[in-house]
Amino acid sequence: MAPLPKFSAVLFDCDGVLVDSESITNGVLHQMLQELGWQLSAEECIARFVGKMLRDEADVIEEHTGFRIGAEWMEEFRRRRNAQLEASLQAIPGVVDAVHRIAESYPGRIACASGADRPKIELQLRKIGLFDAFEGRIFSGMEQPNSKPAPDVYLAAAESLQIDPAEAAVIEDSPTGVIAGAAAGSRVLGFCPDSPVHQSVETLLAAGAAETFNAMDQLPGLLTE
Repeated sequence: MAPLPKFSAVLFDCDGVLVDSESITNGVLHQMLQELGWQLSAEECIARFVGKMLRDEADVIEEHTGFRIGAEWMEEFRRRRNAQLEASLQAIPGVVDAVHRIAESYPGRIACASGADRPKIELQLRKIGLFDAFEGRIFSGMEQPNSKPAPDVYLAAAESLQIDPAEAAVIEDSPTGVIAGAAAGSRVLGFCPDSPVHQSVETLLAAGAAETFNAMDQLPGLLTE
């Protein structure tokens, strides 16, 4: 018998929570920004852009390059990004088993609520073998009126699952996402492993996380009785 759930549903971010994609995506972005003439370091690129919607950073990019990113540039970025994700994307260690264990306690009540575009989300979930676990319950922030840190994508997921967002747990790894989950009224669990593309415990707590954890094998126990 599966352990009893503590919440009405569990809403997962994708990048950095389910998939180890941030270094891949940021590597492509770093290269393309250098091609525009912005010679920022890989570390600065991570600090500036991880957890944020790239389209929302158009002003910053124009300020440093004199180039206004548009639909054509974004299409090329997504093409190059997706090629790299197809080639080398991996799951966050332990997350596949953790999601399956959580799904046993929350049948039909887990969702993926990401700020990314839907093709990227679905590509990544298929690549790591978790698409079936979330099929029919995948939500893209780019399809909502406002992207994270606004709560729209989490509110949409809660509405679809017919649950009160205040009774949901949100799993996030970035300050932007934590702010979005907290703004939805959910209890946010911040994932902060020791990694160059993840945040510190202090950063996630300051953004509004209720608690943090650093390994996916800890998560099922935090969500069940």
